[in-house]
Amino acid sequence: MAVVDTETLIDAWRRLLAGSGKPWVLFEHGTCVVLEEPGEGLAERATEILRAYGPVSVGGPAGDFRVLELKNGEGWLVTGHHPDVVTFVALAESEDPSHLAVGMLGRSRRDRDGRDLHVVHVEDGRPRT
Repeated sequence: MAVVDTETLIDAWRRLLAGSGKPWVLFEHGTCVVLEEPGEGLAERATEILRAYGPVSVGGPAGDFRVLELKNGEGWLVTGHHPDVVTFVALAESEDPSHLAVGMLGRSRRDRDGRDLHVVHVEDGRPRT
């Protein structure tokens, strides 16, 4: 399993969210929080969301995930029980491309990000006034 570096993750999220006009915050293990109602303090708001919705507890909604294949063949997005919390898994990161394997990998990264809460990048996509 290859590990994707922070710059590669930032580039991937920039492509994925290009033109959305939404701010987003990237965490150390690849989880991104897209802020629908950002306000001020983007990193702090994203950290609050991930603290509440990142850690996994099996048997409840925090253990659920959905895998979305990216059309560009770059990898997958793994979603959870909060619509604005998504983890990117690059194609090279999973030896097993099944949705179960990719989903488990993405969910484990979301869990780590939800516990470590280490912001590595903040991007404010809102139009400047």
